[in-house]
Amino acid sequence: MFLECKIPPLIVAFSVGLIMWTVSQISSSPALPNHISVSIALFLLASAVALLAVINFKKAKTTVDPRYPEKTTELVIAGIYKYSRNPMYLAFFLWLIAFAAYLSNVYALLISPVFILYMNRFQIAPEERSLETLFGNSYHAYKKQTRRWL
Repeated sequence: MFLECKIPPLIVAFSVGLIMWTVSQISSSPALPNHISVSIALFLLASAVALLAVINFKKAKTTVDPRYPEKTTELVIAGIYKYSRNPMYLAFFLWLIAFAAYLSNVYALLISPVFILYMNRFQIAPEERSLETLFGNSYHAYKKQTRRWL
């Protein structure tokens, strides 16, 4: 398919963030309570999740480049990958939620799920097809025991 694995997830997240910022500039929204504290907490949580995910990939000596899932050399199922099959993407989503909290705009927050919708269709689905081809039954078992997001 045309867009599958073509746009790096970080670019997708930045694009959604830009849309969120634009919406926050052109709309008024009730202020979110404690938005700075919530934003900082979510940002730190997202950063920890991302760091743990990258560390697990580096330990396994496999690629973190999501544009070429067929180059994966190891099925990473340890560490944070016991809880989420896509912790890096989960971290990006948490960063978007943190950004929406920082913007203190409910409408910006409502846009953040666009990231999940896009990722499920154009990034995760093709990655899963590649991993099924590469790792067969091992990946099927992993899919059964670990959720896609959380």
